[in-house]
Amino acid sequence: MTKVDKKDFTRAVNEIVRMIPYGRATSYGAIAKAIGYPNMSRMVGHLIGGDDGGGAVPAYRVVNSSGVLSGKESFGSSGEMQQLLEAEGITVVNDKIKNWKKVFWNPLDEIEL
Repeated sequence: MTKVDKKDFTRAVNEIVRMIPYGRATSYGAIAKAIGYPNMSRMVGHLIGGDDGGGAVPAYRVVNSSGVLSGKESFGSSGEMQQLLEAEGITVVNDKIKNWKKVFWNPLDEIEL
């Protein structure tokens, strides 16, 4: 197995997260695939949950593969992640993004890496 450089991995994750368009969201797994580590979605979640990037990284736009706000506890209040998404026009019902397939942004389809 290839050893992962944590600095490079973190930089790549944050770069992708910054690219997520307003009003869209993606998944931990999609980010992991886009940076070449398809089996490291949990590490993506760990990094995003542990560092909000001082507001420069819109981590609230990253959810699990089903559109569930699985990382919501990483935000200040229990409803903050949902509020941030809803402020961008994304509907959230019972901690899940409604119309997930429409809202989902796939970095592999939409950017050149």
